[in-house]
Amino acid sequence: MIIGIPKEIKENEFRVALTPDGARLLKEAGHKVIVERSAGVGSGFPDEEYTEAGAELVDSPKNIFADADMVVKVKEPLKEEFPYLRKGLVVFTFLHLASNKVLTEALLKAKTTGVAYETVVTDDHRLPILAPMSEVAGRLSVQMGAHFLMKPHGGRGVLLGGVTGVTKGTVAIIGAGTVGLSALDVAVGLGADTTVLNRSDKSFPLIEEKYSGHVKVLISTPENIEEVLPKTDILVGAVHSPGAKTPILISRKLVRTMRPGSVIVDVAVDQGGIVETIRPTTHKDPTYVEEGVIHYGVANMPGAVPRTSTLALTSVTLPYILKLAALGLKGAMEDDASLMRGLNTYDGHLCNEAVAEALKVEYASIEELL
Repeated sequence: MIIGIPKEIKENEFRVALTPDGARLLKEAGHKVIVERSAGVGSGFPDEEYTEAGAELVDSPKNIFADADMVVKVKEPLKEEFPYLRKGLVVFTFLHLASNKVLTEALLKAKTTGVAYETVVTDDHRLPILAPMSEVAGRLSVQMGAHFLMKPHGGRGVLLGGVTGVTKGTVAIIGAGTVGLSALDVAVGLGADTTVLNRSDKSFPLIEEKYSGHVKVLISTPENIEEVLPKTDILVGAVHSPGAKTPILISRKLVRTMRPGSVIVDVAVDQGGIVETIRPTTHKDPTYVEEGVIHYGVANMPGAVPRTSTLALTSVTLPYILKLAALGLKGAMEDDASLMRGLNTYDGHLCNEAVAEALKVEYASIEELL
């Protein structure tokens, strides 16, 4: 199989979908790897490392998409890449289609096969590809929140850890999955007064044990959210439903109850976000103010630390890439139920039920299509 690695073109996206070591393993397995020139430079992998690994360098993204059997990316195809989509091509990347009808329609029209990292789900409900990026985003969420909480950046001017005789800053985290627990580690490490809200109390005993009862835990109900928000300096949205659009848990009216200069970091923004007033932003222009509150909505947060993120992402995607390359799409899907759940579009059909429901598009059964 020919595997193509284009350079990411999303604004300030420095990650690359495959490391030189990954290219080497694919080459040793008998596959051909073509990499767009300078694709890995942002993550600290120069072109020479790819050629030494046996990959071929290509100057044009058009040729990557035209010549490859499978294109492996980090972020979803952008409008500039839509003309390259075609029938028979497999695109393996983060897609987040539930909040992106334009991309969904482009994939369906081109009859391109889209396999989404974020909907690869194991039988025990783990998200093996999403998990490391969720960990990165969770840790960054509090760092970014603390940065924009400083007065020169428009924030309240609060130091999260406080000082002797002065009240600590407050962090509220909604969601106790990988993002939420990673955010919690950083918030506690910075000394913040931290509250975790989650719709289930399953993780609460572990949180209380790990942090010796110093972290407040609450069931995520409208009443509890309403009580916590006015006292919150940094709110982290850490809710995720595989493939589905994120439910709105915080209305504009509730945002209005937060103190001026407080910060919202909604990590779920690429799935729509849990805050009514959130919208996607970029690393170049990461924040805006609504109702006196700073909103941070960068949809590719891990792109800010591309070296760490690329190494972490490749470590979990490579086994799936090798399987798809060795067995082909149908064989890989039949061999691995978690990978089958990652199939979102196939031959002009939408194959993910949650995405179909979110976009009001007809759903087609994967089993029947394959």
